[in-house]
Amino acid sequence: MRAVYRTVGRALRELRGRRRPATVDVFERLGYLSPGQVSVANYPVKPPAAVFNPGAVLEGRRLVIFPRIIFDYYMYVSSIGMLTIDVEELLSQGPPSRVEARIILWPRERWEFLGCEDARAHRAGGGYILLYTGKGYYRAEPGVRHRDVLAAAFLGEDGSVRRKGFFRIAGRGGELETWSNKDSALLQPGSRESVMLTRPEVDGVMMGWRAVADLGELLIDADTLEPVLAPEEWEVKVGWSTNPVRLPGGGFLVGWHGVLKGDLSYRNGFAVVDEEGRLESVTDYLLAPRGLREEYGDRALVIFGDGLVLYGDTLIWVGGVGDSSIGFFAAPLDAVMEHMRRV
Repeated sequence: MRAVYRTVGRALRELRGRRRPATVDVFERLGYLSPGQVSVANYPVKPPAAVFNPGAVLEGRRLVIFPRIIFDYYMYVSSIGMLTIDVEELLSQGPPSRVEARIILWPRERWEFLGCEDARAHRAGGGYILLYTGKGYYRAEPGVRHRDVLAAAFLGEDGSVRRKGFFRIAGRGGELETWSNKDSALLQPGSRESVMLTRPEVDGVMMGWRAVADLGELLIDADTLEPVLAPEEWEVKVGWSTNPVRLPGGGFLVGWHGVLKGDLSYRNGFAVVDEEGRLESVTDYLLAPRGLREEYGDRALVIFGDGLVLYGDTLIWVGGVGDSSIGFFAAPLDAVMEHMRRV
């Protein structure tokens, strides 16, 4: 795995300088969904304390949302739910005043013992594939260590779990051990092999990579790992934020986030990648927290992932706000694409 580590330094030298520390927020705020607006039908123990960082899939007028849900802050343990809203009503009236959700994923394995977090949703096989973060434990003598793994859940149409597990990263040089791999998306979720946009932490650096993943074996081919999006000098880290959206003219649009060193805010931009996940063009920041509603929360100054859909010519970002609620943001696709710069 030494070759992967050598790649990190080269990427920081060669991939920086493609973006600027500029923010042009092009998104209309459609509204917010707070925890008090969400009832959880199959877990009536107590109301949720936080509902945020949602994956999303569009099916006609049905916007299917997979939010991260927290009920207690003692251990901050997350589950993932499922709910549906009407996209036409969202665009004309904003989010509904009340919605009903069901929990579909909750911690049941050691590798997700501390929570199931931040789903990225893909339609596939008559159901869904959710990539999510399994926050759990890795057994290491003489005790255990916390570890974030890239997990996958294969769901039926109704959200029932058919299969789940987490990805290993391995190749000719053996297995790449990493204490954090997350923030990932699939470009061909309907195939056994798919190009994946992923974000393993390698040598302490968090940036966007592409690779080929076997969805049957849940194996990322380490020999195909290639850096795509590096943190700029003013950023602590970058990562992929959303599922990819196929563009009418070819390629995929995907959201990404950068954490700024200056104020630790999460700010979001877009990239276009080709069928192999290689970067074609990229924007500066086009969506950032503004005002009290978005700047204050359990985690200040954050709009984070995880759902991106295209409805007609309108791009809708369904994201977490302040690690507490869900925000709905809309922009014409052209308003995003005009800020793209080829690399």
